[in-house]
Amino acid sequence: MSVSDILQDAEHKMKGAIDALNHDFSSYRTGRATPDVLARVHVEYYGAETPINQIANVSVPEPRQLLIQPYEKSMVPVIERAIMKSDLGINPVNDGTGIRLNFPSMTEDRRKELVKQVHSRAEQGRVSIRNIRRDAIEGLKALEKKKEITEDDVKGNEGKIQKLTDSFVQKVDELSKKKEAELMQV
Repeated sequence: MSVSDILQDAEHKMKGAIDALNHDFSSYRTGRATPDVLARVHVEYYGAETPINQIANVSVPEPRQLLIQPYEKSMVPVIERAIMKSDLGINPVNDGTGIRLNFPSMTEDRRKELVKQVHSRAEQGRVSIRNIRRDAIEGLKALEKKKEITEDDVKGNEGKIQKLTDSFVQKVDELSKKKEAELMQV
């Protein structure tokens, strides 16, 4: 493995960490209805755990309402039970052909609780990025031990890895602030 491979691998993994964080943040419920809140809810479908959006059409007829229309009517009660068991805190309304989820305005306490979760998840993202940095630096030091690069090369590339790390940690902070503002918006 060369120095450029180590740097590219670190950047690729850091982008993956940002993508995972973005995906997690999209599943947090804000004051508006969004199909992304159902991303973590799975149902049993022909013996496999399947996300709701793969077995039903999920639409937003009103800003605070989701409409779930399963492709098979027999899945309506199954989806309804899965939503009730989930941590969404929303009671589904079954109209026979579909399920409506009405999102009430969040209380101040619930908003603060979600902001704490966002901060915790953002810190996990920062830690994973720092772990990627550590692994990349260890890779450079392994190349130095094999006499493939010099100590000066290690120091110079450590600086590049640190700049990369700093830029991705800054992205985590930006995502966290954006989600916090979104959650606290009434």
